[in-house]
Amino acid sequence: MATEHVLEDKELGRLLVRVNVRARRLTFRTREDAIHVTVPPGTTIGEVKNAVEQLRPRLRAARQQQSRPLIDLDYRIDTEFFKLSLVGGEHDRFLSRSELGEMQIICPPDADFSNKELQDWLRKVIEEALRRNAKIILPPRLYALSLQHNLSYKSVKINSSSGRWGSCSARGNINLSYFLVLLPKHLIDYVLLHELAHTREMNHGERFWALLDGMTDGKAQLLRSELRKYKTDF
Repeated sequence: MATEHVLEDKELGRLLVRVNVRARRLTFRTREDAIHVTVPPGTTIGEVKNAVEQLRPRLRAARQQQSRPLIDLDYRIDTEFFKLSLVGGEHDRFLSRSELGEMQIICPPDADFSNKELQDWLRKVIEEALRRNAKIILPPRLYALSLQHNLSYKSVKINSSSGRWGSCSARGNINLSYFLVLLPKHLIDYVLLHELAHTREMNHGERFWALLDGMTDGKAQLLRSELRKYKTDF
C-alpha cells in the first residue's frame, strides 16, 4: 500500500489512510474532513477494510457526533410534528416548557454551550421529548394504516435507534425510532407502511415492493430515495 491512500465509504464518508513507521497497530481518529487511519508498514487495504467493518458501529457513532451541530440559542428544530427553540432566561438554571409537538428550553445567562457535558444533557432532554411525542403520534397512525390496508401486527414499541427508522420481526412485532417524528408526514407514513408490508413479506423481494407500491400509489422507490436524505438523529 502507498504511504497515503483514500477510501470512500458510502456510510462513513472519506477515510484517509496513512502509513506510519512507528505505528504498531491500526488507529482511527474521526475529524471533520475525514476519518484518519494510521497503520503500520506492510498493512494491506484488505486489512484496513476488515478493521473498518469490525469497528463500523463505533465509527458511525463517532462520525455522527462529529457532524452534530452545536445546540445553543441559535439552534432550532422546525418540523411538522416537533418544534424546538432555546431562549435566554434570567434564572441560574435551565427550565423547559413542553407540550405535544413543541418544546422550549429556557437557558441561564451564563450557559456555556461549548461544554460537552451540557451538550450531552441538552441532547438527552430533547431526545426524551422526542420519545414522548413519538409514543403519542406513531402508534395510532400505525394502527390506522394497518386497518386501511388490512395488515395486522402483534405489537409496536418506540425505541432510540439511530441506525434504522423501523423494523418488523417475523412474529409481527414492530419497532419504530422516535426520530421518526422529525420526518415529514408522508415519509413517516412510508416507514410505517414499509414495516407493515413486512408483516406479509419478510424480505425485500419483488412481492414486497409490489405490495408497498400498491399502498403508496407506485411511489415506493421514490419515497425510499427521499428518505435517504434524512438521518436517524438530529
